[in-house]
Amino acid sequence: MRNVERITSVKSELLDIFMSMEVDEHAQRRRSAAQRSLRARRGIELHREFQKLSRDIAPLPDDDEPQESELH
Repeated sequence: MRNVERITSVKSELLDIFMSMEVDEHAQRRRSAAQRSLRARRGIELHREFQKLSRDIAPLPDDDEPQESELH
């Protein structure tokens, strides 16, 4: 009877260890997913910022040259 109790105790400990490893792995996957999401969001923001800057610093038409609307 003592051996059965010992085996049950070892099984229980192994299950606890396994479950804690699963919890740790899940938490790590969740953190990695959050980091990937933040990097993707920042990449999109940077892309939009560069597009806006490109539009903002695009050369303006010279006042000396006639505009297309003035030609017609």
